Amino acid sequence: MAPTPAGSHRTRVHVVSDVHGNARDLARAGEGADALICLGDLVLFLDYADHSRGIFPDLFGVENADRIVALRTARRFQEAREFGARLWAGVGADRASVIEKAVRKQYAEMFAAFPTPTYATYGNVDMPPLWQEYAGPGTTVVDGERVEIGGRVFGFVGGGLRTPMRTPYEISDEEYAAKIEAVGEVDVLCTHIPPEVPELVYDTVARRFERGSRALLDAIRRTRPRYSLFGHVHQPLVRRMRIGATECVNVGHFAGTGTPWALEW
Repeated sequence: MAPTPAGSHRTRVHVVSDVHGNARDLARAGEGADALICLGDLVLFLDYADHSRGIFPDLFGVENADRIVALRTARRFQEAREFGARLWAGVGADRASVIEKAVRKQYAEMFAAFPTPTYATYGNVDMPPLWQEYAGPGTTVVDGERVEIGGRVFGFVGGGLRTPMRTPYEISDEEYAAKIEAVGEVDVLCTHIPPEVPELVYDTVARRFERGSRALLDAIRRTRPRYSLFGHVHQPLVRRMRIGATECVNVGHFAGTGTPWALEW
């Protein structure tokens, strides 16, 4: 599945985001493509559609998962944090080590499912320090960097911005903007979170606006990539829209659909 030089044949790339534990479909996501691109969120901490799936219900049960989802959906974040703290107090072990052990188990399965070649960047629920341990020789981890595939330049910016949810890989607006700036002008701009456009950041099921990036929106308007690809918002109000010359596409949520988005040229 190695990319070939531009002009020798048509190039096809499959793009996924928000895999959230779906290793079965991930193993097939690269079929028929020259490369797979993954825009993060491999970990499944809590499935908002099925509260029985993920690290949280495995540790605390479905009833407690129902409760914390209800609190978060109602934007009662402080109550959700306090409720979670009480649950963790009863575990009797170091919280970080318990989570890391569960994440490692998921990462071993997810990274083993990646085809060759895969280009992957982090989501906001991922743990970047662990990725290099699990990424095989066919997987290239990219964040704030560019790669060339089939004669087109792809830029990658991983992670999310800070929110009351306090997910593992949230960074400051300034750090995120610096990564956008480092990528510069590209043909395809690949990020985990969307640009800050209301239609692209509103989740119709969670009934809330997720955080998008203003710096990303400004870069799209300034550098005019052919495509802006992202995930993060699982059930967006709008999955696709144009911003000037750029086609903006939400390529998630792979956990639910099991189908990659295809780009061919």
